[in-house]
This record gives sequence, structure tokens and C-alpha cells, in this order.
Amino acid sequence: MELLRLSKAAERLGVHPVTLRLLANSGNIPVTWVGRERRFSSVDVEAMKVSAGGGGRIRLEGLYVRVSGSTGQESSLEAQEAELRATATGEVVKVFRDRASGLREDRPGLNKLLAAVANEAVTVVRVTHEDRLARFGVGWLKRLFAVYGATLEILHPKQTGGRQELLEDFISLVTTFAGRLYGMRSADARRKLLAESGQCPQQDAA
Repeated sequence: MELLRLSKAAERLGVHPVTLRLLANSGNIPVTWVGRERRFSSVDVEAMKVSAGGGGRIRLEGLYVRVSGSTGQESSLEAQEAELRATATGEVVKVFRDRASGLREDRPGLNKLLAAVANEAVTVVRVTHEDRLARFGVGWLKRLFAVYGATLEILHPKQTGGRQELLEDFISLVTTFAGRLYGMRSADARRKLLAESGQCPQQDAA
């Protein structure tokens, strides 16, 4: 038996090293730690090659990418998609895209993804980071996917926890609601200016 480094084991399996790391994190392949470095038994690698070749559920990947802005940020969407495609190990069925806040539940791309999972057209949902899928409630989405036999894979799992994670969530909430409040005030100001100029009649006071 030979203990293989991550890159060598990934090469034998024909997958990207990041994908093999995800498989190890999810417990799909045993890992031996040598200091701070992962090593993989050549026996386990060969066994996985055999199991992947028959009987398992077909891996149909749905890639989800999102940016917050409605305009611009095309490079971010493209970068997310490129990274997910580079680490794909199954058939990429479709890329689902959204330009909306991660707090917004009614997103066209997310709705299409959920429909694809429900129809079993997608068996693996993949994102670069957890907050690309949603700011909150990712655990509930993961459970929903599981109902239809689909799994969620996050390319770069969160490393923070405790106070740091709570602080990040708090900042996300404050930033989102501050942006919405500013937008509402801007809309009110525009309506007032139009009304004063006579281009738009003010609503009668109740």
C-alpha cells in the first residue's frame, strides 16, 4: 500500500484536487494525516475508481452563481462559473445565475435551480461559497435538496465560527437593510421633486 499526496491521488482518480478535498471532508474517502498534510491510501483510491464506474447515481451538476448588483460584476459571475466548471467531476447540466441580494428569497435563478432539483434533472448543487446560495437558511436548502436525493457542495467552506461568524451575519443584515432604506428614501425624494415640478401629482393626504 502506498500513501499518496493530494495532487497525486487526484490525478489517479481523474478529478481536481479541490474536488478530492471535498470528498475527503464529506467522508467519502478515508484520509491519513501526516503532520498537517493529507495522504490517501492507494488501495482506497483504486476502490473509489471502481465504485465510481458502476451502480452509483449519475452525477448531474447544477452550478449556481450570484452577484448582488443588478448591473456590472459580470467578471465575478464568470469567475465563479469558471472555478466551478474547472472542479466539476460529473455532467454540468446547467448554470443558474442571479443578480440579486442573497437575502432575497424570490430569485429567478434560484427558483429554476429548485425546480431542476425537484425534477431530478440536478443531483448535485455546487457553489463557490455558501453565501452565494443564500445569506441565511442554507441548512434548510440543503435539507430540501436531500428530500429529492440531491446534495450540496461548497467549494470553499466557511472557516470562521463563533463571534466572527455572528459579526459577519450582523454586518450583512445592517448593510442590506441600510441599502434598502436608502433606496426607499431616494424613491420618495424623486417623487417629491416630480410633484413639485408639476410632472407628477401628489397623492391626497388621507
